[in-house]
Amino acid sequence: MLNIHVKQGLTLLICLLSVLFAGCPTVETGPAIEPDYVLPTGFPQFPIPSDNPINAEKIDLGRRLFYDTRLSSDNTIACANCHKQEFAFTDGGMQVSRGVDRELGNRNSPTVVNSGYAPSLFFDGRAPSIEEQAFGAFTNPIEMRADVAVIDKFLMNDSAYVAHFSRAFGTGSVPSSKMAMKAIATFIRTVLSGNSRYDQYIHGNKSALNPSELRGMNLFFDYRTQCATCHSGYNFTDNEFHSTGLFTHYYDKGRHDFTRNPVDVGKFKTPTLRNIALTDPYMHDGHLATLEETLDHYNQGGKQFINKDPRILPLKLTQEEKNDLIAFLQSLTDEELIHNPKFGKK
Repeated sequence: MLNIHVKQGLTLLICLLSVLFAGCPTVETGPAIEPDYVLPTGFPQFPIPSDNPINAEKIDLGRRLFYDTRLSSDNTIACANCHKQEFAFTDGGMQVSRGVDRELGNRNSPTVVNSGYAPSLFFDGRAPSIEEQAFGAFTNPIEMRADVAVIDKFLMNDSAYVAHFSRAFGTGSVPSSKMAMKAIATFIRTVLSGNSRYDQYIHGNKSALNPSELRGMNLFFDYRTQCATCHSGYNFTDNEFHSTGLFTHYYDKGRHDFTRNPVDVGKFKTPTLRNIALTDPYMHDGHLATLEETLDHYNQGGKQFINKDPRILPLKLTQEEKNDLIAFLQSLTDEELIHNPKFGKK
């Protein structure tokens, strides 16, 4: 009788498992996961999509595609054109970037560093994943303006890419624009930064910051400035959307363009402050050229605007205090990031 009950139990278990997993999404097959990246000290594991697991070959493929101008309609623009390693993966010095045919965009290029932790991408948060953010830039008419069918054909006819896609996604995988965006997203997830002098200080090297930087750090985390209430956590962002009173009228309505909610007019995503000294100019439209101008904006409390965050108030900082805050922000630069050959063009 015991054997009969055991068999019946096993049969029931198999049936239940069949029902349970019948409705689960299938996951593409490919090489076993081989994380070829190192998380910065104190950082949690970033989310990895179930349909885009990480392996070393996919990171390598994504890196190649990130720097390949042949993915644009005129063969002049790659992801790396607007996200340069030496500028912490922004378009350093450019108020807004130029796309195909030298067309100007309307927003400053944000960094892609540590974007694997972001629940949404773009200044208005319209992309819920790096894959969708990459595809958005890929097909945008004033960025890369790619024709998906044309790029699919190019990838399928390039023997080197056929081999790379096969290694990254599994034997027999047919290259496509969609898979290319998955590979690019995988590479971007591994572009991590968390070894600034500030990080070294909080992890035990008490000589990493000088007196001015320490005073600036204390001001940054003080309730008086409230800097850290929006620029919070290990990545110095709350990943939320705020109006900081940049204008009294917003032609670019920011988050509102996605939600169509009047309370979102003039709200933009809080950018990370990591490597901020390398990512000028500042704000969503890049109209503040320097850290000094940006800090002056906050010190004055911004302009009057109905949706302005109530925390944006005059700070009444002295010149010495402003200098100290800027010194602290400069200590967030990660030299390892900008010189790491694993992130550069192959």
